[in-house]
Amino acid sequence: MLPPAGERVFQGMAVAPGIAEGKVLIHFQEDEVVPFRDLSDADLDAEVTRFEGALLATRRELLELQERLSSSAGAGDASIFDAHLLVLEDPSLIDEVNKGIRLKKNNAEFVFQSVVHRFIKTLSAIDDAYLRERAIDLEDVARRVIRHLLGKTGQRLSGHDRNHIIVADELTPSDTATLNKDNVAGFITEKGSKTSHTAIMARALGIPAIVGLEGICDKLENGDIILIDGYSGRVFLNPSPETLAGYQQLAEEKEHIEESLETLRESDSVTLDGRHIILSANIELPEELDDVASCGAEGIGLYRTEFLYFNRATPPDENEQYAIYRQVAERIAPQSVIIRTLDIGGDKPTECLDLVEEENPFLGCRAIRFCLRHPEIFKTQLRAILRAAVHGNLRLMFPMISGREELLHAKALLDEAMDELRVRGEAFQVDIELGIMIEVPSAAIIADLLAKEVKFFSIGTNDLLQYLMAADRGNERIAHLHDPAHPAVTRTLKTIVDAAHAAGIWVGVCGELAGDIEFTPLLVGLGIDELSASAALVPRVKKAIRSLDVAACEAIVNHALSGERAVEIYARTTGLARTRYGDLF
Repeated sequence: MLPPAGERVFQGMAVAPGIAEGKVLIHFQEDEVVPFRDLSDADLDAEVTRFEGALLATRRELLELQERLSSSAGAGDASIFDAHLLVLEDPSLIDEVNKGIRLKKNNAEFVFQSVVHRFIKTLSAIDDAYLRERAIDLEDVARRVIRHLLGKTGQRLSGHDRNHIIVADELTPSDTATLNKDNVAGFITEKGSKTSHTAIMARALGIPAIVGLEGICDKLENGDIILIDGYSGRVFLNPSPETLAGYQQLAEEKEHIEESLETLRESDSVTLDGRHIILSANIELPEELDDVASCGAEGIGLYRTEFLYFNRATPPDENEQYAIYRQVAERIAPQSVIIRTLDIGGDKPTECLDLVEEENPFLGCRAIRFCLRHPEIFKTQLRAILRAAVHGNLRLMFPMISGREELLHAKALLDEAMDELRVRGEAFQVDIELGIMIEVPSAAIIADLLAKEVKFFSIGTNDLLQYLMAADRGNERIAHLHDPAHPAVTRTLKTIVDAAHAAGIWVGVCGELAGDIEFTPLLVGLGIDELSASAALVPRVKKAIRSLDVAACEAIVNHALSGERAVEIYARTTGLARTRYGDLF
């Protein structure tokens, strides 16, 4: 159906739900021109002092922003700025800048920008959308420090009328923190993802947001009237009366749905016929712990630890890791936390680890392969996890296991880590529950053998589909091949689940598929015991589970295994989903 005359429609990625109409306000991020100066020896002490003063001024500024966000969105979401504050206290960054000032004899702005640029380049090259977004956080902090060094003040997005919608190339977390429901109706950016801090904060503030709309700044002008749909990702320029009326009704319906999801927080994720499916949350940073409780999750199904190794000159030591893991364990207790050991490799470069550049990093020395080649780095993390497990219900999970020998090698190093703690007289969890991620086809094929060695499987569908279909999930030209409805996917998942249950162990899914409510019927029918999704998606997955019965879901799987094509499998699972909980779409 064509849009009415005068109305134009653009499609982006919805990251914060809601519907908003307003006037466009285009926001351009100002990058300061950093001067270059040579210094004399007599100037160096004063220049280091000037740099330290800019760090303190930036810290005060961020604490003020954090307090403002805490008042409007809550302390949990305001803790997003904890990561920003840590940048200002990072000894490797500060030492490198101070040394650069003294050795190169250049002004603080120039040296600081050079060091930060290298850190940002490292983060931006990582093949992980969430971690790539951390580069924006670092840019945000760096921009503030440089402005203080130059004696300038930053831009503010507050103070506009309520009916403005911010349109920008990208918005930093501190930009977003200045947004307020009283003066901003929503925002659109050309860059960004669902995992960015900016998206997280927009959801917390209740501001509809759409990202990934490349070129939108050139297609809109200040004062244009637009309507944004934070559910579908659509943007309407000059919306017709019919479009406005339809969305007014939709907004009322969505408000009722959100209220009903809120009432499910304390409810169990149980199907209509009584099967309990554990529903957990995926997190990356300790600052996300409040989200786990607020979304109604039953613990943490995937705690990624890679962030600890980025933007630093040396790897985190055992005590630093122990403190972080203990904090997570204590906050989530008595519910469980599954900590995935270091999942890093050629596609996730970091200065603090000895990573070799590889032609095909996806098939290279990454994850458990890297850890087995660097046992001291691996055992340092294992000792920290074992010690922290005493303070809560921690489980341990190895990523990217491809064979039994690899798993036995990793278990042997775990035993060595325990022996080392015994010698030191340290308290640790002797019988920590051990599991592995199934994300390599070879592991799926021998799942029955691997199941004898562990207590659980967690299926990483992102990589499993990529390897199974030989299709790079980041390549838009072959994105259609990354299809969860492909019959090979259903058969592979069935093999894994059956092997796990035959061995008496449980099996979960922690990839993006776990949060995709179109495929919840398929996963329930396969007999998955646990689903772990991002906290924002947990309420919707819970509603989906509570709307399904196992028999109907198993019928979908039986048809899928009988030789149906992908389009038929997709039609069946989405058909049941839309019949049972169509209001969520």
